[in-house]
Amino acid sequence: MKIRYFADTDTLYIVFSQKTPTETRDLDENTLLDLDEDGQLCNMAIEHAKERVGIPEVDYQQIAA
Repeated sequence: MKIRYFADTDTLYIVFSQKTPTETRDLDENTLLDLDEDGQLCNMAIEHAKERVGIPEVDYQQIAA
């Protein structure tokens, strides 16, 4: 997984897999989901990220299984 933040457009972009998206769906007017040929989530784009998800306060922590 990769998380990228584009400050110039205030967009948070999350890459879940390296598969090539074949379809983009609007979750709402500011959230786009990219799906692969099997309908699985590849990427997610969140517009207006500062107010919607608290950028830059995002914290990532991996928990051992």
